[in-house]
Order: sequence, then C-alpha cells, then structure tokens
Amino acid sequence: MTGVLISAEELSDEVESGAPVRLLDVRWELGRTDGYLRYAAGHLPGAVYVDLDTELSSPPGPGGRHPLPSPSVFAAMAKWWGINDGDLVVAYDASGGSAAARAWWLLRHAGYPQVRLLDGGLQAWVDAGGELAKGPVTPEPGNVTLSWDHMPTADMERAGELASVGVLIDARAPERYRGETEPIDPRAGHIPGAVNVPAAGNLDPRGRFADPSVLRGRFEAAGVDGTKPVAAYCGSGVFAAAEVAALAVAGFEAALYPGSWSEWSSTPGRPVATGAEDG
Repeated sequence: MTGVLISAEELSDEVESGAPVRLLDVRWELGRTDGYLRYAAGHLPGAVYVDLDTELSSPPGPGGRHPLPSPSVFAAMAKWWGINDGDLVVAYDASGGSAAARAWWLLRHAGYPQVRLLDGGLQAWVDAGGELAKGPVTPEPGNVTLSWDHMPTADMERAGELASVGVLIDARAPERYRGETEPIDPRAGHIPGAVNVPAAGNLDPRGRFADPSVLRGRFEAAGVDGTKPVAAYCGSGVFAAAEVAALAVAGFEAALYPGSWSEWSSTPGRPVATGAEDG
C-alpha cells in the first residue's frame, strides 16, 4: 500500500492548484466530547467535521465500543461529507492521526484509494503557515461510489488464531496491555500471544509519523517480517487503524480487528493474559 500520508506543504500545493480536495476533520480523543467545539473554533479551510462515534462507527454492542458502520450508512455519510469520485480526500485530527486513521481506513475499506492522512495533523498545517477557519462547513452532497471489504479484517476467532500462527499486535499503552490498569473495558490484560507495539510510539517528537525505516525496524522487532499474517487491535478499533497505517508506511499489510479489546474482554470464556509479553 502506497500513498498513506500527505504533508502539510503537499496539501497546500494541492489546494492552491485548484485540484478537487475534500478535507475531513476527525477531532476525537478518548474521554473527550468537545470535538465539534474544537473544530468550530478552528479548522482547515473547507474542512467538514466528522464525528467518529456516530459517523465512523455503529452504536456500541456485542461487536465492541466502536463497531464498523454498515456499508450503506458509511456510503451515505461519505456523500454527505461532499466526496465526489476523483477527489483527493485528506483526513486529519489533532491527536497524531489516531482518530483520522479511522476515516482513512474506512475509505480504503470502501474501495476509495485517493485518501491520505495529513501527517502531523492540525499542528503541522499551522506550523507550515496554513490559516484556520471558524464555524461549520456544509458541503454540497457528493456522488462518490463505494463498495466494501477492500482492506483485510480479522474477527475475534481470527485474532485469537493470529496470536499463535502470525503476529497479533496490541496497539494500546503498555500499562493497559500488561493489565495494570483498565479505564474503560470489562477486564484488564491482553489477548494471549499478542505483542505490544503502542501506536503512540509510531510518532516522532513533532507528532508526525516516524521515517519508514524507523517504523519498519520497530515492527520487525515485534516479529513482523512480511511472511506471516499480521493483525492489529487496540481498545475499540480506533488506534488500531493508526497502527495499520503505520504498518503500511513501513511496507507491511495488516488486518484490523475492529472489535478489539472491548469485544474480547466482554465475551465470556475468552482467555486473558497479563504482565509482560507471553507470545
């Protein structure tokens, strides 16, 4: 997979050239509910606000806290955001791409290849001299044509299998992986056999994705070698999408386990491991 990221400078050039660009502002962070307010206070000019909880997810339930939206609902939302076939779609946030990657992944999953993550997000745009606009943006409905199942996924059974026959990456913070704390899900710990590669570690000190060679070395150290199947999970499938994006930047294809720990930990009978890596 190529073309995951776009820099603020590259995006500025695209906009100035008059190319059709649709910007998606996915301002979401775990434990915060002020995404829209922060968007309204300052966003990239022309950007549409995208609500991760209601537009990039189905309601919480047996499939976890952020199940994937249905194909029909997602297709309708993409048109509502104003996406037309052929547009360059750029998703961004203010949290290192952890939320915007959900929109990137879903559009790729829906067969739309012209989507990129703004590397460094809102801050990179400001650092590059980009202006911000205030207030909501309501675009004309788009005509984008989407399908489904273009990105690999793993269900709960497959995730458990990959922990032994492939590489299952837990993208959460180390303390949650080890089971020392669990702020939101029913049980603490991790899927037995999973290896911990926190998604936050994929960023450099500026909040941008690390160099591809650095990312590649990081994932190779976790056992990813291009020959074994790989899947990533997190708490509810959000940060795991950012992990899949980082793996793609490093040159590796990985499946997403959408239900992630929120599904696994709430399913009776599923084993739980704690402590250091056991796989």
